[in-house]
Amino acid sequence: MSQSFKDAPQNAITSSRIARVIPCKQLSLSDPIAWLKLGFQDAMRAPILTLVFGVFFAAIPWFITYLVKLTGWHLVIMPAIVCFMLIGPFLAAGLYDISWELEKGHKPSLWHSIKAVKRNAVNEWGLGILLMVLMIFWLRIASLIHALYPPYLDENYANLLPFLALGGVIGAGFTLLVFFLSAFTQPILMERKVDLATAVLSSMNTVWSNKVPMLFWASIIFMAVLIGFATQFFGFIILMPIIGYATWHGYIDSIEVKRKRLYA
Repeated sequence: MSQSFKDAPQNAITSSRIARVIPCKQLSLSDPIAWLKLGFQDAMRAPILTLVFGVFFAAIPWFITYLVKLTGWHLVIMPAIVCFMLIGPFLAAGLYDISWELEKGHKPSLWHSIKAVKRNAVNEWGLGILLMVLMIFWLRIASLIHALYPPYLDENYANLLPFLALGGVIGAGFTLLVFFLSAFTQPILMERKVDLATAVLSSMNTVWSNKVPMLFWASIIFMAVLIGFATQFFGFIILMPIIGYATWHGYIDSIEVKRKRLYA
């Protein structure tokens, strides 16, 4: 598992003086796997709540697919996937609360998880607005890419491939940006009475100071999303709650805290 740095990393984030940066720990490449194991354990300890949140997460892409079929605009698929990945961290607040309650030895409940969003409401809504702005910005870029598509070409795979590739590259860039900004921002806001800038900078510092393990963690999340889409979103019913629980354990393992860990 993680360990404290002998010397706190110094970088542009910690030296920015924009806000306080909560110190992070030094992670190893195997830590994300440990987070997944702990997340799976939480899913087994709260199966009903896990299923409820899993169905909710699966319903989002089902609704997106319905909109695609309704509008007939197939190029909306790529930005819709990115939008789902943008909004996902904000919606996972209830899952973080379940893991937190289990960690404290309490029995989690759906109502307690719903109220978790209001625990640091102003800054949590600020995070939601930040993610929404990024989502809208990506949608505008996606619209521009769509506008560049020649109207005289048939909408077949060969003709769509260059535009899908361009959209995929830009979408991947936005996804990495969002991960960099919000990897642990929401858990920080839930557990601590801090402002949004402190939470965002602390999350950024953790990712920047542990690039390889955090990129590995990002790739695990990306693979979970791919599996979910490959299984017509049924995979999200199980995978997204586990990712949410694991993210909470990743936060507790990555950010310096005064309290002792309640699990091995």
